[in-house]
Amino acid sequence: MQTRQLGKSGLEVSALGLGCMGLSFGYGPATEKSAGIQLIRSAFERGVTFFDTAEAYGPFVNEELVGEAVAPFRDQVVIATKFGFGDGDTKKPLDSRPENIRAVTEAALKRLKTDHIDLLYQHRVDPNVPIEDVAGAVKDLIAAGKVGHFGLSEAGVESIRRAHAVQPVAALQSEYSLWWREPETSVLPTLEELGIGFVPFSPLGKGFLTGAIDERTTFDKSDFRNIVPRFSEENRKANTALVDVLGRIAEGKGTTRAQIALAWLLAQKPWIVPIPGTTKLPRLEENIDAASVVLTHADLADIEAALERIKVTGERYPAHLQQFVNR
Repeated sequence: MQTRQLGKSGLEVSALGLGCMGLSFGYGPATEKSAGIQLIRSAFERGVTFFDTAEAYGPFVNEELVGEAVAPFRDQVVIATKFGFGDGDTKKPLDSRPENIRAVTEAALKRLKTDHIDLLYQHRVDPNVPIEDVAGAVKDLIAAGKVGHFGLSEAGVESIRRAHAVQPVAALQSEYSLWWREPETSVLPTLEELGIGFVPFSPLGKGFLTGAIDERTTFDKSDFRNIVPRFSEENRKANTALVDVLGRIAEGKGTTRAQIALAWLLAQKPWIVPIPGTTKLPRLEENIDAASVVLTHADLADIEAALERIKVTGERYPAHLQQFVNR
């Protein structure tokens, strides 16, 4: 697989990473540990060198899984993890106090079986802690050799600029896909100006853009999508128009919907690195093959023209979680 640089940070990763969250958290029952390890190692064998986790995924168990899985080739991969929730629990208040950042980092190093974290993200901007203090704490960890690079997740433009002035931000991780294009308004231009890489999560719309989900689909009771407005039965039915467009384009290119969605992201900027997640080897292989799909200017224009006629319905987060994004 080809590699990409995350902005001007010098951090080089595979053009597609692997979002590991779904192996342990968010999308129903956790994958059996040996199967999760095998999937991560299969991704590495196929050229993936960028693995994304967080203390909050589980909590904690996803970091342990990633650490064990990549141990045989640790020096050949980039591990990204995150701090920011109290006790690693997404249901608890945010906590980006410098002392908590340091404690979380020490614990993550042990779980990941490593002496350094390549990319450490603030999971969500904490309104109770100045972003300068957060950046300063990570700057100290970088100076100590425990962290390689600093990242932000779902941060707004002002927070990005303020943090970057204290410690250069290597990457922003936020949702971005053919059915969530809000970052194009102000975030992407800011990242380009400052030389910051972009790591889109949910690049396949939490699975919807693959075409495998429709209004009749039911989710496990522990699946996060049950509370996402965009995944209500009514909105799924309305949003099939987008999936149908992707299907027509994919058929013309001899590819799949997922591959078109990922190739579209890769075509936007050379410093964009999507991190699709999956628990299934065939899906992993399908996603990885998307890195070889080339969309011409004409293809991109056709996609743009088709999307202009479609309105995606439904919020991407329930109301009580909207407060955590784009701060």
